[in-house]
Amino acid sequence: MAKSEFRPTGRITAWTAAVAIATLAFAASPASAPAVPGKFWGVVPQEIPTAEEFQRLKRGGVDSIRIPVLWAGVQPTRNGPLTWSEVDALVGAAATAGIEVLPFLTGAPTWAVPANRRYGSPNFLPVRNGKQRSGWKNFARQAVLRYGPRGSFWAENPGVPTRPIRTWQVWNEQNFMYFVARPNPAEYGKLVKLSHAAIRGVDKGARIVLGGLFSRPGEARLKRRPRLAYFAADFLKELYKRTPGIKGKFHGIALHPYTGTFKRLGPYIEEARSVLKANRDAGKGLWLTELGWSSMPPTKKNSFAKGRGGQKAQLQGAFRLLRKNQRKWRVQRVYWFSVGDAKGACNFCDGSGLFADGFTPKPAWYAFTRFSGGRPN
Repeated sequence: MAKSEFRPTGRITAWTAAVAIATLAFAASPASAPAVPGKFWGVVPQEIPTAEEFQRLKRGGVDSIRIPVLWAGVQPTRNGPLTWSEVDALVGAAATAGIEVLPFLTGAPTWAVPANRRYGSPNFLPVRNGKQRSGWKNFARQAVLRYGPRGSFWAENPGVPTRPIRTWQVWNEQNFMYFVARPNPAEYGKLVKLSHAAIRGVDKGARIVLGGLFSRPGEARLKRRPRLAYFAADFLKELYKRTPGIKGKFHGIALHPYTGTFKRLGPYIEEARSVLKANRDAGKGLWLTELGWSSMPPTKKNSFAKGRGGQKAQLQGAFRLLRKNQRKWRVQRVYWFSVGDAKGACNFCDGSGLFADGFTPKPAWYAFTRFSGGRPN
């Protein structure tokens, strides 16, 4: 395992493509709002924020930040060393600011799994042969050894507050072609089991959360073989059906309920929770690990584009709905996608940020802080 120096500034070179796919006024005051679990309000950056930007996020009430940990970035060559420098930068800056980190383990290197030429994603998940399975397990295990309790990162960086990572997310949008070209619930079940064994083998108190499922990708309606996508509820249903013993291998499910309006969030969440109930697993928590709309001017071709005022309105409506139904839906975390804009990364990434260029706050940031109880400046 390679030693790396923590640097709180910089950019993630391989990340933006990995994470980026995809009107009610707020009247209630924070004092009168229903209580939510601790570390409830989170964000997903598309680039590494600077130390100053991390501090501003913390002042604004951001409790948690969701980051990718790419196997392909950490170990680009077979039998090569694991290099953690880019992950170190995010983990260290977040810990210094007092923000929790939720990592999602994803991104098989091409030496393990061939990449799909059209989508750039792995053709399938790394579970089809011994090389893939052992490589993935080692990657997951080493991640916990670096950032978990008694992790080497904390020992190597005594000036950084020790905030061990105890919750790990397995893959990202595994039901969608841009993150695995041939989605397969049975193969994902195998990956969850491998990950559970690797992570809990190092940290018996660690929690595993399923990768964020894109609620209703349009490609799921296409009659293609192999399938390009699944609706989240259908994928989850098949996961339970085709993976005996899966209930004991994870602690929560995650959704990416992207939609043209927050008013559809309820049905998207309810259909996923109905699968849990049908499998006598309703006690599992729900993590919304990506949620957002764009501040770009509205167009007929992009239902996510709302303009600045519309982005704020969608955030307010969504956050109020989720806060009101937090106990009913067992919502554990909500992560806004994203912190800042990223040009050309996806069909709404250009305007998805709470901040514009120069870390200039948008109206949505001020709305975010009203819910989180933070200060906008």
